[in-house]
Amino acid sequence: MTKQVLTLNAADGYPVVATLYPAAGDAHAHLIVASATGVPQGFYRRFAEFAAARGYRVLTLDYRGIGLSRPATLKGFEVDFLDWGRLDLAAAVEHMASDELPLLLVGHSYGGHALGLLPNQHKVAACYLFGVSAGWHGWMPPLERAKVWLTWNLFGPLLTRWKGYLAWSKLGMGEDLPLTVYHQWKRWCRYPHYFFDDPKMSGIRASYDRVRMPVLAANSVDDLWAGPASRDAFMAGYRNADVTAVDIDPARAGFGPIGHMGYFKAQAQPLWEDALAWFQTELSSATKS
Repeated sequence: MTKQVLTLNAADGYPVVATLYPAAGDAHAHLIVASATGVPQGFYRRFAEFAAARGYRVLTLDYRGIGLSRPATLKGFEVDFLDWGRLDLAAAVEHMASDELPLLLVGHSYGGHALGLLPNQHKVAACYLFGVSAGWHGWMPPLERAKVWLTWNLFGPLLTRWKGYLAWSKLGMGEDLPLTVYHQWKRWCRYPHYFFDDPKMSGIRASYDRVRMPVLAANSVDDLWAGPASRDAFMAGYRNADVTAVDIDPARAGFGPIGHMGYFKAQAQPLWEDALAWFQTELSSATKS
């Protein structure tokens, strides 16, 4: 069967465009891919096809303001950064949840934040994360730290004043972002533990405390934005989850650089195999218990 583009209605009525990849043969699990900030769902097509060929019914989606879920213009388009998880990803969970088959989640970067924002996270059986981080420049190597500082304090303000939104594409850094998302992201990246350290976000921990599923967070040691230390700083927020941290050494693994975006490029297929194998182990353990 071929993939199917569909529209999901979020709880507030916003239309979220998603793509469904049917499983080859009988499906043995449902799987959602939660995207990184400013990354359209098409970037995850290879992984989705890989998983679908192995018996997973896979859904990718574009958060509001991104890709196929973008309005005619981003200027004046207001969206809460947290709504990508609380509303958009939540709509995907509602669509894919089933009493017959387990629901799994693969998250990339922001996708690892979105898990804890879900109001219906109890419907997800297990989660595998790539490149999740706290975003704070202090966790980055010195050169990358300087680049990020310039992005937040020079290029970002110039672009937003010029366009009325963060014209990320002008820097070759992904899709353009709504202005409100840029402002929230910039604020939270000031803190070593992201929004967990923000005094205005004291209630955020309650949502993350509800996450009790098994979670594996894999980060490459050459990921300058999301190294292991940054991952650990953010994942500490999942205080009640069964979290496993894995450091990936791409040189030792023999499949070339990964960085922050290479987790879903063709060369990273061994990582996809690891993720699906981990899911099977977790599902088998859950069945036995």
